[in-house]
Amino acid sequence: MMKLGLFFEGCGHHIAAWRDPDVDAHARQSLAHYVEIAQLAERGKFDFLFTADTNATFGPDDADAWARTMAASRLEPITLLSALAAVTQRIGLVATATTTYFEPFHVARFFASLDQISGGRAGWNLVTSLAVAEAYNFGREAHASHADRYARAHEFAKVVLGLWDSWEDDAVIADKEHGLYLDRAKLHFLNHKGQHFSVRGPLTVHRSPQGHPVIVQAGQSEDGRELAAETAEVIFTVQQDLEAGRAFYADVKRRAGAYGRSPDSIKIMPGVMTAIGHTRAEAEDKYGRLQALIAPEIGVKQLSAYFGMDLSTFPLDGPVPEPANTNQEVGRVKVMVELARRENLSIRQLYQRVIGQRAHRVVIGTPADIADGLEQWFTAGAADGFNILPLTFPGGLRDFVDLVVPELQRRSLFRADYEGHTLREHLGLPRPLNRWSTSAAAGLRRVS
Repeated sequence: MMKLGLFFEGCGHHIAAWRDPDVDAHARQSLAHYVEIAQLAERGKFDFLFTADTNATFGPDDADAWARTMAASRLEPITLLSALAAVTQRIGLVATATTTYFEPFHVARFFASLDQISGGRAGWNLVTSLAVAEAYNFGREAHASHADRYARAHEFAKVVLGLWDSWEDDAVIADKEHGLYLDRAKLHFLNHKGQHFSVRGPLTVHRSPQGHPVIVQAGQSEDGRELAAETAEVIFTVQQDLEAGRAFYADVKRRAGAYGRSPDSIKIMPGVMTAIGHTRAEAEDKYGRLQALIAPEIGVKQLSAYFGMDLSTFPLDGPVPEPANTNQEVGRVKVMVELARRENLSIRQLYQRVIGQRAHRVVIGTPADIADGLEQWFTAGAADGFNILPLTFPGGLRDFVDLVVPELQRRSLFRADYEGHTLREHLGLPRPLNRWSTSAAAGLRRVS
């Protein structure tokens, strides 16, 4: 069965979604809005909700452009997902936290707490931060280099995994008669000392119902792939071309083997924006109306940010230049450049193709067309599932749940009901053994 994540984002995933007449432009700050999305996705049997995050809005020179988008504000994701845990029963809850601007103990505690609150449904999306502007909010004048961020991320992940193993599964005995709450021999200090971190532990949260939260990762550069192969259990990737998607899929699965991991221990889920109509013409009209609302200055400004250079100095209808050496979103920029070269796109055509959906693949059409587009990649070995990006919320999601999900179920490609209660059970991932357990040597992968 294919896996489905729901990437929820304010009013919708298209950059102009907030301008759609059927969308509440103020919903981005409303808990009721997100409750509706979460319960609708759970009705559709999605594996998980996924929310991205950044600790900045824009740089000092970008304020005018960002003022035209809905991305200038967002709620803190752990707080939001904790609230959604109380109004859902089965669906997983995945949030982003950066390894560049947080500390491992913070992240370990946040997600272990969310996992306990939700009964084993939490996942951590590990990122090294995309926006250079984040540095300004943490007392820095510049973003760390790409290589340095990933070196820190490798060690960060090891520390978090170690902290999540602080408590063995049966550490809490709660012996009321003898007044003994825990078996001291089953609570462990990490005592990590490395290049970037010195962390004693133990964590202040019990071991998770699912062993530990699922680790999600979204990098697709060379460094990102290596980090994913070592640590990730779900990979959220940007892919436009089927053959490139198959190559990425095979490459990451191969790399995982070098770390002693089974290929099935990583689920690769490309992002897909969906525009759904009862007819293809209706779907194309929905998408086209939003595309027409992308202001040229926004398209050029955002494409310039990806490319690390001011593209407004180039002819808009001229060829796409080579990007500058950029320190952010290396893999995503590579996808954009390959698309521009493959289809001989101008700067204007490229921003029209990628900015509305942040370079993700778009599938437009009837429910059968959408199902065809997902099935093709799933059966061709390019994906284990997909992170779905509806055009608008809640309407685009409702279309997917009510129209596309039944079509996938009819084809026996997607579940009719949840298989279990934890996110690991949904994804078919094994429950990791605690590294301190006497049975760990006989069992599953651990990172030490």
